[in-house]
Amino acid sequence: MSDYTDASASHVQATPVAGAAAVVSGKGLAQGKVGLLACVVLGISTIAPVYTLTGALGPTVREVGVYLPAVFIVGFLPMLLVALGYRELNAAEPDSGTSFTWSARAFGPMIGWIGGWGLVTATTIVLSNLAGIAVDFFYLFLAQLTGLDWLADLTRNLLVNIVTCCAFIAMAVWVCCRGIGMTMGLQYTLVALQLVVLIGFSIAAFAAAPDSSPVVFHPEWFNPFNIDSFSAFAAGLSLSIFIFWGWDVCLTVSEESVGSEKVPGRAATLTVLLILALYLFTAAATLQFAGTGDSGLGLGNAQIQENVFAHLAGPVMGPLAILMSIAVLASTAASLQSTFISPARTLLAMGYYRAVPKRFASVHPHSQTPRYATIAAGIATAVFYVTMRTLSENVLADTITALGMMICFYYALTAFACVWYFRHSLFDSARHFFMRGLCPLVGAVMLSIIFWQTTLDSMSPDFGSGSHVGGLGLVFVIAVVILLLGLVLMFIARWQAPAFFRGNTLQKQMKPVKAEL
Repeated sequence: MSDYTDASASHVQATPVAGAAAVVSGKGLAQGKVGLLACVVLGISTIAPVYTLTGALGPTVREVGVYLPAVFIVGFLPMLLVALGYRELNAAEPDSGTSFTWSARAFGPMIGWIGGWGLVTATTIVLSNLAGIAVDFFYLFLAQLTGLDWLADLTRNLLVNIVTCCAFIAMAVWVCCRGIGMTMGLQYTLVALQLVVLIGFSIAAFAAAPDSSPVVFHPEWFNPFNIDSFSAFAAGLSLSIFIFWGWDVCLTVSEESVGSEKVPGRAATLTVLLILALYLFTAAATLQFAGTGDSGLGLGNAQIQENVFAHLAGPVMGPLAILMSIAVLASTAASLQSTFISPARTLLAMGYYRAVPKRFASVHPHSQTPRYATIAAGIATAVFYVTMRTLSENVLADTITALGMMICFYYALTAFACVWYFRHSLFDSARHFFMRGLCPLVGAVMLSIIFWQTTLDSMSPDFGSGSHVGGLGLVFVIAVVILLLGLVLMFIARWQAPAFFRGNTLQKQMKPVKAEL
């Protein structure tokens, strides 16, 4: 029990690096380290467009066929609406805990704790998938570089795959522990590389599409009302939401940003808009080239769906296909580093407010990073990946769908928190009504519908990859286990940390301010 008490001991100011005039936040994080461009780069890096598309294009096409761009557009809408709510909350209280802190402020400690759990588990799932994709493309890159085809097959060796994956996770944790400055130093190059290659791939796909292409570009691809069933629409939308996930890292570093009240919110909005444009272009190009057939290079082919760019890079880019392998490695490397920021700083905030053991609130005096929380997130990621990879070869597709459910959960919760917290000021002005009320409310409702529809559908053993446990779909089992584990840990925390759950360390109050456009 003592590990939860005397939080003041963990609220120390970090010592700035020698010779630096850094200012630190109450949690010990360095302020003024991240500007608008850096925030946008972090957001794009965490979303990891090359990684997310190679893993999500196939499963999404499986659900909605040629209406891939339409689902991307609909998936973008709740993201934008929720991002506006995040922006208002951040303007009122910049806090590295984001969903955890704001949900606790609005609804109380128990709901806040579950919101923090949703964010941490979502990032754990995506980190494990990032590392898994990195393994696949690492050995593919080695095979392309050396001409030894057998190297590409090493990823199918369970032991080699797991060891390599854990090594990638360890390297990412090490970089994150070195400080936000070192993280950003790598991000600019890695993000620029993956964007250039992805845009080049899309241009080449349009140019290389055969005259007898199985599908021909049509504006109807962008019309979501052409999708036959609501279940297919909801499943596809859940997957498309996954590919937008990560923009909220811009808010997670608010305490380390220049202009904490404004810059992170602007960066989040800009990131979502840029990613939408990139996705629509890539989706249309890939459909035009490959089609949706279930054989050959068609996106309906189960083998193609596992890793789209690994199969299409050669036919589209020819001898330059190795650039796609490099781009995916760059995408996963960049995202592994930046994605660790969210769970580490959420756990830091939870430790600071004594919702978890105070050790999580410790900040290294020189790097000014929450090293203990970062290492804990790395260990959780490795354990999750090893467990899921051992249980099922279809871990990638099923955990991506489960991730979509977790994203819907904690994004919706935070958006509802925005509406509830600002309820007394919603009618003060038209701007408040739309930005603090209507927009986040509509976004939250959309995400809630997707969450519940996907939950019901995922109970079927045929859902997702078709893997199941005791007759229940693996996606549903993953989601239920995560939820039950969260509830158990919350009640343990409540028993050991009564001060937080009594509202003594994080009260339901903060001072709202007007967020400027």
